[in-house]
Amino acid sequence: MRYLVIVEQTATGYSAYSPDLEGCVATGRTREEVENEMREAIAFHIEGLRQHGESVPTPGSYSTYVEVPA
Repeated sequence: MRYLVIVEQTATGYSAYSPDLEGCVATGRTREEVENEMREAIAFHIEGLRQHGESVPTPGSYSTYVEVPA
């Protein structure tokens, strides 16, 4: 499956989360690190859902940009 991941720069590196997977977050010092950590976090999160007999959310979030007058 392919989930949207939001990555934000912080004072100490990067943080990431997926809007489709509540509570699934990761941090890292670099973009590459946070993306790898998030990939592992998503796999772990989905595994936990399955072990508890819960359904795995279907990816539904998307991203877009909108222009507004500045």
